[in-house]
Amino acid sequence: MENYQFVNKTIYLPHHEILVIGDMHLGYEFIFRESGSQIPALQLNQTKEDLEKIFLKLKKEKKGIKKVIFLGDIKHLFSYEKGEKNIILNVLLLVGKYVKRENIILIKGNHEKMAQIADKELFDFYIEKDIAFIHGDIMINEAFKKEIKTIIMGHLHPAITISDSQKIKKEKYKCFLVGKYKDKEIIILPSFLPIIEGTSVNEHLSNNRCFIPAKNILNFKVHVVGEKEVLDFGVLKNL
Repeated sequence: MENYQFVNKTIYLPHHEILVIGDMHLGYEFIFRESGSQIPALQLNQTKEDLEKIFLKLKKEKKGIKKVIFLGDIKHLFSYEKGEKNIILNVLLLVGKYVKRENIILIKGNHEKMAQIADKELFDFYIEKDIAFIHGDIMINEAFKKEIKTIIMGHLHPAITISDSQKIKKEKYKCFLVGKYKDKEIIILPSFLPIIEGTSVNEHLSNNRCFIPAKNILNFKVHVVGEKEVLDFGVLKNL
């Protein structure tokens, strides 16, 4: 994996010095509060803690970061709530400690219904040399041009469910999916959201969640996010 490195829930591109972050869904906890739930507001603090650990790990390994790219669904609510705006600003300020603000790239996801967030423009896609960065809910033609070799995307929130032989105990883990589609290398990131693991792709995989057909994704390799490292679990259809 000399072209990229899995770092917890993110991916780092050493040749470009780019850190890529999947769906954050900041403000997810607001839906619980609106329903009257009194769960503690932990999402922002956990998100910032997770980010800080990743930045410090790369710094310790003496790996520079010139750009940070968010793959869309940075926010959760379809409307733009004042409290949500403050949360997003909080995260951007943290990231701004490590890269210049102009080098923080925000991709527009299906949860973003505006042209910008906190004075940052939202892009439908972003291209760095032969790599295209997209959200992943819809096909982006520019990402499939001849010169593009790799597409990095989010949206699917991939996870896998692991159970014992008697299927009594089950545990779900976030994972990366890596495979080929239309002659492009596709890398699908897990969500960065700390309080939800995601969609169990070895149990529920449909054509309605992603523009890549499920039959193609079944041939993708699974890389599970463990506590200390990301582990190769083989091909999805074999799990």
